[in-house]
Amino acid sequence: MFPQVLIAGAGPTGLTLGIELARRGVAIRIVDRVADHFNGSRGDGIQPRTLEVFDDLGVLDAVLTAGEDVAPMKISIDGQIVGERRRTELREPSPATPHPNPWVLGQSQVERILRERLAELGVKVELSTAVAGLEQDADGVTVTLHKPGGTETVRADYLVGADGGASTVRKAVGIAFEGVTDESLRMLIGDVRADVLDHAYGYWFARGEAPTEGIALTPLPGDRLFQFSGPLNEEHPTREIMQAALDHYSGRTDIVLGEPVWASAWRPNIRLAQRFRSGRVFLAGDAAHAHPPTGGQGMNTGVQDAYNLGWKLAAALDGRAELLDTYDTERRAVAARVLGLSTDLLDRQVAGDESAMRRDADTFGLNISYRSGDVAGALVAGDRAPDSVLRAADGSTVRLFDLFRGPHATLLTFDAPAEPAAEGVRGYAIVSPDRTPAAGEFLAVDGHAFADYAASPGTRILVRPDGYLAWRRED
Repeated sequence: MFPQVLIAGAGPTGLTLGIELARRGVAIRIVDRVADHFNGSRGDGIQPRTLEVFDDLGVLDAVLTAGEDVAPMKISIDGQIVGERRRTELREPSPATPHPNPWVLGQSQVERILRERLAELGVKVELSTAVAGLEQDADGVTVTLHKPGGTETVRADYLVGADGGASTVRKAVGIAFEGVTDESLRMLIGDVRADVLDHAYGYWFARGEAPTEGIALTPLPGDRLFQFSGPLNEEHPTREIMQAALDHYSGRTDIVLGEPVWASAWRPNIRLAQRFRSGRVFLAGDAAHAHPPTGGQGMNTGVQDAYNLGWKLAAALDGRAELLDTYDTERRAVAARVLGLSTDLLDRQVAGDESAMRRDADTFGLNISYRSGDVAGALVAGDRAPDSVLRAADGSTVRLFDLFRGPHATLLTFDAPAEPAAEGVRGYAIVSPDRTPAAGEFLAVDGHAFADYAASPGTRILVRPDGYLAWRRED
């Protein structure tokens, strides 16, 4: 098959991009150098904005069914439970934000759900297939792939490197990966059983002389595994090493760990690609930015890279290549800001600052905006489009997110007839609560849509396919 887009890397970023393109009818191939799919928790925190992306991609129900809320954490000092806390306070859903809280699901389970959705769209991940080299010209990219059957040369309109921090694609196009790797600080992360512990809770074990240094065990959904994390310097972690550390920090001998299902030694690797594009080659996810795990930002930022890039690649293939110029501008700025956030959390954790254990709305992804620096207003071009509850003429209830779902852009007209929509755009009229909606119109229940969009009669708003405002106009 001649792919229009070749995706290197089948983690959450590459899979999200694959779904975005495949549902738009773009011919793709997605390859990964690994021989088998990843099996571990790694990035297990799904932020609220990512849940909204998964809603649009058609995988939210599966993610919610397989996952669970962030568990409260029991604090144990010198072997005694001294309190309980949550990293984030639970927030009630609202019409504008139906998924206000982070969700927990191991990365391998997220990837499985995304692969199944991609398979529904007719695309299968090609394993043991690695990018070995590439050349590009004005019309496309020629990529050399190494695979079990030998070498293959592939021609594609575009190539996306979603192939991780050691990205072959990034190196091949000579993009610098600027930042630092701190070899002095290491942490071990792994998935283990600890059956004596109540799986409904997470646990923080520490000693009284250093209460912010210790071992965390957080429950993973789907079985009785906990994610173990702690300051260990071992390059090759074993159960015995993890057990000894837990015994030391917990002051207990009754917590017996099982053999780790997955474990990895981690060191702070904080890097940002100098640019996210080189001609017809793009970088996304860990290939473009490497985060410390503090704040749970890495996987989520990669998913949103793909969500931003997918519709723009499809538009470029349909003759609107100028949109691709905005990918680097929008996503690199976001990645830089998120790197600053997660690095600050890491610094506070290393310094023993108790505030490093807490998370606030800055980590949720809901306040990300692509607005221009000189644009002001309550809700302007570049901002996230809120959800809202609507009622149709037949009395049925729908949400704005229901109208947004799919590969199209959406034109909203408030208290005025819906305008004829251009190709690839669906238009809807939203009417205020003191009016009765006609066929094809939607009533703004309790006026929330008008308030959340700062809309007045005649306001028109175009919502991009990725759920951000493209423009707004007032009569």
